[in-house]
Amino acid sequence: MNAVAKLDENAAKLEMEAPAKPAAAPVTVAPQIAPAPVAPKQKRRAGRFLLMFVLPAALIAGGSYVWVTGGRYQETENANLQQAKVSIAADTAGRIVQVDIFDNQSVNQGDVLFAIDPEPYRIALAQADAAVAGARLNVEQLRAAYSQALAQEKSDESQVQYAQSQYDRAADLAQKGINAKSSLDEAKNDLDKAKQQLAVAEQGIVSAKAALGGNPDIETDKHPTVMAALAARDKAAYDLVQTTVKAPADGIISQAASFKVGQYVGSGTPLFSLVETGDTWVDANFKETQLTNMKPGQKAEIMVDTYPGKTFEATVKAIGAGTGAEFSLLPAQNATGNWVKVTQRIPVRLELTDADAKAALRTGMSATVTVDTGVSRGLPSIFRRATAGEAR
Repeated sequence: MNAVAKLDENAAKLEMEAPAKPAAAPVTVAPQIAPAPVAPKQKRRAGRFLLMFVLPAALIAGGSYVWVTGGRYQETENANLQQAKVSIAADTAGRIVQVDIFDNQSVNQGDVLFAIDPEPYRIALAQADAAVAGARLNVEQLRAAYSQALAQEKSDESQVQYAQSQYDRAADLAQKGINAKSSLDEAKNDLDKAKQQLAVAEQGIVSAKAALGGNPDIETDKHPTVMAALAARDKAAYDLVQTTVKAPADGIISQAASFKVGQYVGSGTPLFSLVETGDTWVDANFKETQLTNMKPGQKAEIMVDTYPGKTFEATVKAIGAGTGAEFSLLPAQNATGNWVKVTQRIPVRLELTDADAKAALRTGMSATVTVDTGVSRGLPSIFRRATAGEAR
C-alpha cells in the first residue's frame, strides 16, 4: 500500500512540474457559397445556333461579296523598272585630249562628254576646201573651152563657105575651058578639108557641153565635180565637229571609270553607257489569267521597293506579243506525254506619267504594279442566267 501511494505521489509531482501546453487556436468556419443558378437549356441552344449557322453564313456572305465585287485591280510583284541604255561611241578615230565626265555623273542633253584631237581633221577640212576651189576653177575652164569650141565652129563654117565658093568658081571656069582641071581638084580638096574641120569643131562643142553636164548655163556649184568636192568638204567638216562628243539625252553616265585622257579610240567602238532618265518604263509580267480585261490606256499604280509607301502613276502602254517561254532560247516542247498545264506569264509595258519620278528611279528596280481594269468579277454566268430566267 505504501509503495502504491508513493508512485501516485511521484506522478502528481511530475505532472505539476511539466510546462503548460498552449491553447488551441480557434477554428474558423468558411462561409458556404451558394451555387450559381443553372442557365436554361433554351439559351444554350440559341448560342450554339448562332455559332454554328449565323456566323458561318455571315462569313460566306461577306466573302462572296468581296469576291464578286473584286477582280477589278490586277496586281503583280513580278515587275522591274527599265530605262533606255545608250552605248556612247566616237564617230571618228583619234586620241582623247579632253574628258569632262566621270562614272555615275548626271548629264543633260548637249553637255560635252569628251573630245578627240581635232588637228588631223582640221587639216583634212583645209584639203577639202582646196579641192572645192579647184573643182570650181575646173568648171570655169570647161565653160571657157565650150565658148572656144563655139568660136571655132563659126570660124570653120566661114572657111567651108569660102572653100565652097572657090570650088564653085573653079568648076565654072573648068566647064568653060578657062581653068585647068587640076585647079578644080585643088578647090575640091580645100572644100573637103574645111568640112572636116567644121565637123571636128562641132564634135568639140558636143564634148565641151557634155563636160558641163549637158547644160552650158549650169551654175558652178551645181556641176557634178563641184558637188562631189562640196560633199567631201562637208564630210571633213562633219568629222571635225564629231571630235567633240556630246550627250544625246539627259541621263546618268555608267561604266566610264576607265575612260581617261590619252586613250586612243576607234570609230564606232563603244566606250561607256548613258542611262536615259527621260525614257523610263516598267515591264510587268502578269499571269495570263489576269489579262482578261486588261487593255492599253488603262491607269495603273507602281510601287518600288526603294520608296516604300510611295506610289507612281502609270499607264498601260502595250501588252506583249507572247509569253516569255515563246521567246526563250530553248522554248518548251509541250508535245510530250508528261505535259502539265502551267499558268504562263505575259509581259506588259507600262509608261510612267510623272516626269519627276523618272529622274528619281533607276533601271532594274523591283516594282509592284496594280492595274485598274475597271471591270469586277460579278456573278458567275450560271447565276446570271438563273436570275434572268426568274425575271422572265
